[in-house]
Amino acid sequence: MNPVEATGVDPGDAHNSSEFVAQLRRLKTRTGLSFRDIERRARQQGYSLPMSTVASALNRDTLPHDELTGMLLRTLDLPEDEVARWLEVRRSMAEEPPAVKSRSKSVGAPCLLPPAQLPLVGRDEEIHVAGGFLKAADDESQCLIITGPAGVGKTSLAVYLGHKFISEFPDGQLYADLGGFGATPVDPRKVLATFLRALGMRSSAIPRDIGERVAMYRTLLAQRRVLVILDNVAGSRSARDLLPNGLGCRAVMTSRSTLADNSGTRLQLSHLRQDDAVVLLSHMAGSSRTAKRPVVAHQIVTECGCLPLAVWVIGARLAARPHMPLEDMARALADERSKLNEFTVGDVAVRASIELSYRHLGASAQRVLRLMSLCGSTDLSSWVVAALLDTDLAGAELLLDQLLELHLVEIRSTSSGRARYRMHDMVAAFAREAAHQEDAEEHRKRALDRVLSAALQLAQTADVQLSADFRGITRHHHPPQWTLPGDDAHRLLSHPLSWFDEEAEFLGRLIERLISTDATLAGCLAVSLTTFFQIRSHFDEWRQLQQKALAEAVANGDRRTAVKLHRSLGELATIVDRYPEAIEHFHKALDPPEPAEPDYTASAMAGLAYVYRLIGQQSRALSYFERAAELARSIDNANCLTYAINGSGVICFERGDLAEAERLYEESQRLSRLIGYQPGESLASRSLGHVHRARGDYASAARCYARAESLSLSVGDRLSATHARCWIGDAQVRLGQPAAGRRLLAECLHVYRECANEWGEAATLLNIGNAQLAAGRPRIAHLRATAAAAIWRRLNAFYWLAQALDQVAAAADLLGNSAEATRARTEARLARSQLT
Repeated sequence: MNPVEATGVDPGDAHNSSEFVAQLRRLKTRTGLSFRDIERRARQQGYSLPMSTVASALNRDTLPHDELTGMLLRTLDLPEDEVARWLEVRRSMAEEPPAVKSRSKSVGAPCLLPPAQLPLVGRDEEIHVAGGFLKAADDESQCLIITGPAGVGKTSLAVYLGHKFISEFPDGQLYADLGGFGATPVDPRKVLATFLRALGMRSSAIPRDIGERVAMYRTLLAQRRVLVILDNVAGSRSARDLLPNGLGCRAVMTSRSTLADNSGTRLQLSHLRQDDAVVLLSHMAGSSRTAKRPVVAHQIVTECGCLPLAVWVIGARLAARPHMPLEDMARALADERSKLNEFTVGDVAVRASIELSYRHLGASAQRVLRLMSLCGSTDLSSWVVAALLDTDLAGAELLLDQLLELHLVEIRSTSSGRARYRMHDMVAAFAREAAHQEDAEEHRKRALDRVLSAALQLAQTADVQLSADFRGITRHHHPPQWTLPGDDAHRLLSHPLSWFDEEAEFLGRLIERLISTDATLAGCLAVSLTTFFQIRSHFDEWRQLQQKALAEAVANGDRRTAVKLHRSLGELATIVDRYPEAIEHFHKALDPPEPAEPDYTASAMAGLAYVYRLIGQQSRALSYFERAAELARSIDNANCLTYAINGSGVICFERGDLAEAERLYEESQRLSRLIGYQPGESLASRSLGHVHRARGDYASAARCYARAESLSLSVGDRLSATHARCWIGDAQVRLGQPAAGRRLLAECLHVYRECANEWGEAATLLNIGNAQLAAGRPRIAHLRATAAAAIWRRLNAFYWLAQALDQVAAAADLLGNSAEATRARTEARLARSQLT
């Protein structure tokens, strides 16, 4: 018997890429192998076929890579001649479509479009109308509104249009699911932040006020040609701030509502024609299968009401059951008419369709689907499912495989290669209803408590592994009540910063969702994100999340958690140059007569000392640094100790005692190297560079600054690396490399303004002024020094204000303005007198 007869799957039956992938999917199903089985078998044969890669390839309509196809076929034990035949068919279909060939995108243009999920059939007329709208050169209508009942294919059409007409929008395509009909609609503020980041803005430069965000967003789009797709819009108000204003831009909105109060070109989607619904069923279940039973195929889509999502669900069931006769499926649908009497009406159609698949799952897989819907997100990692089920990763992934087989969840790979699982919104809505009907409230709460505990375990462990904060926590903020097995946690956190990158959005949603039910646990989880927020400069998210957690902790009288949050928010306020706010937070962290934890007391003292030093209160700062160092020694908190020692050295430096400053910096550097605390070593190296610079040894200074930059980059801290680069630029100018130095300083100025870091901006302006003085350009130097002085005057940073005023005076002398030079020197003396 040849392979085609043995498997009943022939690549020759495929006439396009989606049918070819469907044939591969059926072949895999006939073997009885799960995605995990394929991964293991491939490994045994010397191939690398991650389950997420295979699942993703078999759940798309595009042709998988030639090499991937060959490895998969050989793993499924096809003989070489049959593998060659499959590959020949694949190669014949591999010609690139014209729409792709014609693309001409701007370099770096964002593309947030999700991949197309359903085969798009029966929408030729709508695509023609939409194409005319999207390609139109006039500005009469800039919004396309796609409406219709749930499950009718609004999102599929919108995403298809985005891909089909991608060349019309060379400056990018933005996409957001507003979740308008879900339990928690998405805040337009967050969508604006996502869009602004995609358009090139740093998180730290995004305004807090929504009005300012809208203004920034529309300014960026005004001269661009960008497509904005707003999916699942509940009402016009929720989308108004997200609509573009540029004449070259277009918006596409989808909604179950008519959005009657919104003007634009309208497309009202209805159910498919029966023939088109059969084509969709054929895509899912196999064209040869439906061609042999055309009457039964028409009966099935009639029972589905020709609703695209309902047809897709039935097709998925048939694809998962290749030996099931179509007559059996048609009979099953007919027998369930009493349950599915609203099968052709809106949401009821979707709910009933999903229930058909849900009821064919085993009890454990049904429970997985129900519990996954409770987390406030439809995009989850396997560790979340493990916590929901009180099992390990392997157990969770086995059950997730069952959901993947019936397309009740989708799988995607992250940049690190880890898999994430996503439920369609309609599936999630059905699962939430089922959870409230079938799972006791106590069981649901325990499942969510386990997720929060597992999140706390992983976040705290990743935080400690990063070891980038001078807080130097040596113990958990709060003991997790449920934890993943050690091996699982170790595997997940092999790259802690990448884990945070992938999970930060989910963790934020989890905290916001559960903060009112367990404020202590949620607050401690929020604290665990501090280091990540700091390294990645996610200042907006840092403030919003921890302020919410702080408000809840204060309302509940939870002083220990409040202290931790005050300390973290004090550090944030310091970074963004809000010194009065930082002092208030640090003092509140130190208010309780009995400290929450010595680590937090020591780090709050050190943070407070740092702020006092910045505003010229040197004696008070030195007192707090010394107290922080004493406490840090007593509790063996080496991170905080190195920070406090270095801080004391800075005060000595500013007072002119370079020898003592150097001694303290070297002690901080030695201790940092001993414990492997790279941020501490970076800070000490930068500080030693300042000592060499003050002595005129610019070559040694440059080496210290370069070491500091390298250490900061190694932990992913771009802002700290820029602090070092700023002084490298200054050293280059003084070492006779003015062009390179000025270029580097200009780059640093751009970064500081992106991050809204005023202190760094002022330091860079001062160094640029020095470079311009050296180049004989006193007028430009005067402008830069004046700007730096204005910033430090506003921040009450008296030491550095005096430095800037000295430069103003020097430039004024060269410009012949002796009166201004005298005023600048007088103010500089006054600033120095403020140092106490």
